[in-house]
Amino acid sequence: MTVRNDSDIVEAYEFEVVGECAPWTGVEPDRLSLYPGTSGEVTVRLRPPRSPSVRAGEVPLGVRVLPAERPESVTVSETTVVIEPFAEQRAELVPERRRAWRSARYQVEQHNLGNTPIAASLVAPETDDQLAMTTPQRPLTVEPGDRAELELRVRVAKVLWFGKPVHWPLNVDATAVAGEATAQHPLEGEFIQLPVFPRWLLAVLAALLALLLAWLLLVRPAVRSAAREAADDRAQEIVEAGGQEQAPNPDQPGGGENGQQGGQQPGQGQGQGQGQGQGQGQGQPPGAGVAGGEQSSSTIEVRTNGGQQGTGSFTVPEGKVFRLTDLVLTNHQGDEGVLSISFGGPTVVTIALETFRNQDYHWVTPIDIPENATVTATVDCTRPGTPASGRQAPNCFQLLNVSGALGDLPPEN
Repeated sequence: MTVRNDSDIVEAYEFEVVGECAPWTGVEPDRLSLYPGTSGEVTVRLRPPRSPSVRAGEVPLGVRVLPAERPESVTVSETTVVIEPFAEQRAELVPERRRAWRSARYQVEQHNLGNTPIAASLVAPETDDQLAMTTPQRPLTVEPGDRAELELRVRVAKVLWFGKPVHWPLNVDATAVAGEATAQHPLEGEFIQLPVFPRWLLAVLAALLALLLAWLLLVRPAVRSAAREAADDRAQEIVEAGGQEQAPNPDQPGGGENGQQGGQQPGQGQGQGQGQGQGQGQGQPPGAGVAGGEQSSSTIEVRTNGGQQGTGSFTVPEGKVFRLTDLVLTNHQGDEGVLSISFGGPTVVTIALETFRNQDYHWVTPIDIPENATVTATVDCTRPGTPASGRQAPNCFQLLNVSGALGDLPPEN
């Protein structure tokens, strides 16, 4: 820049850069002294950084000339600077590895480190029919210094029910278009498909099945046999006791070895009848007073939103008695919370939902539930689980099946 002193005195000039170029522009030298009628030159040096903060395009530049002796004679020289574009991008797959039953979502973060806008998109190469990748249909505009997130969806064609996890490699290209220039960044990742039923669960189910078979084949018949033997022994004691009371006494009238006076005294038959009736009543098993009875079962459903409590119940019909023997619980979604079960009032079973998927209870001695009483299931839902579909359920959902005998109440005397 040429500076001329048109005054009639010796003048010293200082320089100040104004405009958007000021942070990275300087004048050398920063002070110039001139005699009247003479001129001199200074160098305006521009050092724009390679940064998104300096956008590509035309930028105005102004240099203010400040006279030391006559400051009112200040002047500004203006021009235009053209910043050339440069492209620099960075892309990354977040996360690089996911585990799921069938599908998963990834994010591709596209960073624009250049000084001109770019159009970011994803290109997934063609693969076989076993693995499908879905990318955004339209590119996203990313301004200099900004970043954009592009969603990548991965889905496997078939569900893996059993076996070892399957590793699927992922390859996708992050494309950035800046003007007529195109840049591609290859990205690699991995999708690990998990089996719906892992090996340890199969081992646990096999152990539970073995225990159930052992109970049905060995323990339960033994308990029933012991109960029958105890009942038979009690019945035999009652019969023997009744026989002793009815044995003839030779010292009493009507007794004797030859059967003399074999007729019974008045009222003797009534005494024998009362004794037999009492003995039989004491020997009956629990619930024997229920008239008739047939096998019956009912299903209780409980749906509860997260953080709330829900109930479901089965009511014994009027004039009936329900003899409960079996209870089966299912938590197929894997919900988290607490399940409480009550029979006609007091709580009998309390269990955490996350500790089981299927659970059953069996009673050798039935539990009698009177008429109009209820079998109630209460669920405190902490968090709904994720079923085999891979999507989290909207609410907790439990099923209870109660089985037993439904009989009539005995008629009142």
